[in-house]
Amino acid sequence: TNPEKEEEEFFVAIQEMIEWLGFKPYTITAASDNFDQLYEWAKLLIRKGHAYVCHQRVEDIRGHDVVASPWRDRPVSESLQLFEDMKHGKFEEGECTLRMKMVMEDGKMDPVAYRIKYKLHHRTGDKWCIYPTYDYTHCLCDSIENVTHSLCSKEFQARRSSYYWLCNALDVYCPVQWEFGKLMFSHTIISKRKILKLVESGIVNGWDDPR
Repeated sequence: TNPEKEEEEFFVAIQEMIEWLGFKPYTITAASDNFDQLYEWAKLLIRKGHAYVCHQRVEDIRGHDVVASPWRDRPVSESLQLFEDMKHGKFEEGECTLRMKMVMEDGKMDPVAYRIKYKLHHRTGDKWCIYPTYDYTHCLCDSIENVTHSLCSKEFQARRSSYYWLCNALDVYCPVQWEFGKLMFSHTIISKRKILKLVESGIVNGWDDPR
């Protein structure tokens, strides 16, 4: 969902490693397969009064106990037009976001659903300049794909409330989010972000480097 952090090489390496272990995926999907549907649902969310376009800066809404947005109660028609303007590149990056009207389990208020990114996406090219966030995309893609149980590690437990809230707000099928504890290994690195640093700095040769 974030064109700045997605690399085709990363996904190819995962697929190759899974097949090396002797497994063949039933199917391979990507959130970008559903960008058109996600966009239509975002407009529906606005029409239902559950989302609004906000002009607060990212640093002003990051964290907890933040002040409610002064644009939280702006007219539905206004948010719809502004969201359309976001899609057509009429705003700069960071100038506005689409936010959902809900409070997460950890107290975070009105998480962002869409933000502006003028970056090429490795699957959709330059078709989009607005991209959905994880909080918006996760449950809806699971719903589209008829997932029964969405498995994620414990740090995503705070997002469970937004997972269920969003499916219910749009009146779509809602899977079960099920968290698990990660098995940590000693003397090795399994974090994608940490491995990325090793790849980019040339310490290892790539995602398929056995070290």
